Amino acid sequence: MPAWLRDAIFYEIYPQSFRDTNGDGIGDFAGIIEKLDYIRELGANALWINPCFDSPFKDAGYDVRDYKKAAPRYGTNDDLVKLFDEVHARGMHVLLDLVPGHTSEEHHWFKESGKAQMNEFSGRYVWSDFWLRGMAGHPYIAGECERNGAYMLNFFKCQPALNYGFLNPTESWMSAMDSPEALATRDAIWDVMDFWLGKGCDGFRVDMAPSLVKDDDEEKSGTCRVWQDLLGRVRKAYPEAALVSEWSCPHQAVACAGFDMDFYLDHPGNGYNSLMRDFETPGDDRSYFRKDAGSDISHFLGEYLPELQAVKGKGYISLLTCNHDTPRPEHGLSTLERKLAYSFLFTMPGVPFLYYGDEVGMRYIEDLPTHEGGYTRTGSRTPMQWDETANHGFSAADAAALYLPTDPAPAAPTVKAAMADPDSLYHTLKTLFALRHEESDLQADGDFEVLYAEKGDPLFVYRRGALLAAVNPSGTAKEATLTALGGEPGAWTKIYSVGDGSLTDGKVHAEPQSFVLFRK
Repeated sequence: MPAWLRDAIFYEIYPQSFRDTNGDGIGDFAGIIEKLDYIRELGANALWINPCFDSPFKDAGYDVRDYKKAAPRYGTNDDLVKLFDEVHARGMHVLLDLVPGHTSEEHHWFKESGKAQMNEFSGRYVWSDFWLRGMAGHPYIAGECERNGAYMLNFFKCQPALNYGFLNPTESWMSAMDSPEALATRDAIWDVMDFWLGKGCDGFRVDMAPSLVKDDDEEKSGTCRVWQDLLGRVRKAYPEAALVSEWSCPHQAVACAGFDMDFYLDHPGNGYNSLMRDFETPGDDRSYFRKDAGSDISHFLGEYLPELQAVKGKGYISLLTCNHDTPRPEHGLSTLERKLAYSFLFTMPGVPFLYYGDEVGMRYIEDLPTHEGGYTRTGSRTPMQWDETANHGFSAADAAALYLPTDPAPAAPTVKAAMADPDSLYHTLKTLFALRHEESDLQADGDFEVLYAEKGDPLFVYRRGALLAAVNPSGTAKEATLTALGGEPGAWTKIYSVGDGSLTDGKVHAEPQSFVLFRK
């Protein structure tokens, strides 16, 4: 694992919506550079930039047309390299978004693969061997190419699946994982990684990382082997490069496949959704951090702790406030509830991620028409709100030309207002980030121990090395005797708090809606 990850706090940037400097209504690389000092001052020291390669943008850039060319709407390759240099000049790191499971249907590889005459790209994608033959239960398209066959999709219709082989081929048209065509696909993706790492990129966030090998087993053993190969090449050539997977199953992604980090997303089976987005029962949000939810931390811990144990010493779990696919926390939580949730997220083990705008409480904008494949995700992708000027300072373009409309609310939150308000989410996060950088026990691989977590009780107490955290999201004061402290005498000192609480002689007291961090 790269040593720099231990103290990393990532800031996710959706480049279309972050800062437009040329007045075309779409964010750009120059806009990111312009705001690097803002990000660094907040306390984040690493970036994840959503897809910025050439694309027809039917899926917001996750349909890549040319892996080695920056999308012209953001700038040139030289502009992107300048961004790398400016990031590094500030002691920061930057990850790009890699999409290895599919390309755009407009990619040169796919156009060649769809030709009737066999060529070096014919096996780059998954094709059946007859135009009326489907894909054995997988989604597919037929009738759009010269080739006598149907091709598999990896997600949207515009995203044909790259060919890494099948775990156990059962049809003549299915490639084995070690077939020349499947190995050539690996080499092609390695070539892309090598290209950008060689230009100064510090690594990648990997989209749909478990989707490579088809008809894989439950533990994704085939896909893990592909990643072991690719990540082994990265480690050898670029030992300080870091990779985080969109997998949401750390025991597979980190412990088996070899990623440095795995995102904990709103996927079944990991407990993350129980914290801020427990929408499983319509009209009954039972999210742990909601004051009136009546929940406890057991759902989260029951699924999180085995995964945490599985990756210990091998890599990290990445908790996040939100991302471009997820409703913003404001959608279900008040400002105070978010302060508690963020206090928890950024004092837990692993490498955390903050989504742009969450630091000022940007809203999820409901009922926006889908744009570039966003659908229900579109409301989390609106322009960054810098100030109260036109278009909230995102762009000088006419409002009708913006990538997406800005928040129409009269009191829409902005960076300028948040920075001026000492009680804002922005300042809560800035304090948290500074504390995480100062306290090695709060960093990625610091010790973690559950001290109190009882079914039916919202109080949760945990230790990070020499520090102790107590969170009570409910509207009632809570107390507990911590047997793990063995009646340890004396009072602990508060070093950070939202709300109030105390810890004396092994007894913790937490006021309603509080988070308190103690040091002995």
